[in-house]
Amino acid sequence: MVAYSPVPILDLQFPHLWQAEVLSARPLILPARRFVYPRDAEEVERGALEVLVRPGAPGLAFETWDSTEANFAQRAVQPFLATCALGFRDPVVPTGLWSAPNPTEICAVSGGYAYLIDTTAPEQFTMIAYRPVLQVQPVVNEGLLLFVGHRTILAWGRDGQAWESEKLSDEGITITSVENGVLRAAGWNMWTDKETAFALDLRTGMRTL
Repeated sequence: MVAYSPVPILDLQFPHLWQAEVLSARPLILPARRFVYPRDAEEVERGALEVLVRPGAPGLAFETWDSTEANFAQRAVQPFLATCALGFRDPVVPTGLWSAPNPTEICAVSGGYAYLIDTTAPEQFTMIAYRPVLQVQPVVNEGLLLFVGHRTILAWGRDGQAWESEKLSDEGITITSVENGVLRAAGWNMWTDKETAFALDLRTGMRTL
């Protein structure tokens, strides 16, 4: 398995109940708990983002963790290694870690493949359908994490997917502003061969312009 270790994005705007570290390579001594996303060994052979995750209070350092200590303060579940299959080796698509509207979830993106992982039960995860995700945009005031694809936008909330927009572009979306509950952006129209502006209501995902 080939590790994928570009300079990762780290966006922790949402409050979160975990710590995570992107590893430059798979550790020689593996933690007791390790999970592969998705559950297909063939996909990770092309490369993977290796992330060491420790659920629990974010103020505790990795070095203080001792899984054998019975009286560990604010004891949480043991750390786990998340091996996230690589989507594309292209600097255009994102790679990194984002906190999510649900404080126990972590969003890991590996070459445009995006995974929402429940840090309290790492076997539970959702892989965003876009291949690839081109941009991840937190909107903390609305409690949403937005995933931008080539043609549509998907919003992830505290309880999972909140909405998915209609088709907004034939190839590529450029967000220009997010304020007062409205996302403004532009998408390329194949028939006119030009960028067309639009606006979305972030509460519903419905187009208002």
